[in-house]
Amino acid sequence: MKMEIRQLNSPDAEEYLSIRLEALKNSPYAFASSYEEEKNQRAEKYKNRFNAPANTLTFGAFEDSQLVGVVTLVKEQLFKLRHRANIVAMYIKPEKRGNGIGKNLVFRVIEKAKNIEGIEQIYLTVVTTNLPAKKLYSSCGFEVFGKDKKALKFDNTYYDEEHMVLFL
Repeated sequence: MKMEIRQLNSPDAEEYLSIRLEALKNSPYAFASSYEEEKNQRAEKYKNRFNAPANTLTFGAFEDSQLVGVVTLVKEQLFKLRHRANIVAMYIKPEKRGNGIGKNLVFRVIEKAKNIEGIEQIYLTVVTTNLPAKKLYSSCGFEVFGKDKKALKFDNTYYDEEHMVLFL
């Protein structure tokens, strides 16, 4: 199988929206956004974002031209925070997990961040019960620096999150 990791552009918007909604539906505890909140989103939103990716860069992993994983890097805009970026919206299709796709995506984002002038550190949050994701991020050099108790609440269940950082 041929694997390609690249920054998404406007023709990828429909496929991105599809995998985004799948992620929100299949892993509701892993995202602050909910499927209910985003199910009526239109691909146009992502077409516009991908056309002018000033502060938000989304990458996709394609296997045989099919989008199987995504991750987004968001650069901070406030003057005093401009040395920081955040990884958000990471998702790999369940049947493709455990094959190194996530690691390749994270490394691609790290490389991109290193080439953006001024970015010195990358942050992310991960639900404490998501052990594969925590292991992935740690293996990429991220370190836990704090815990947010009851960070998310879904179906009357609370989920703690760990805050992680990678200093470039």
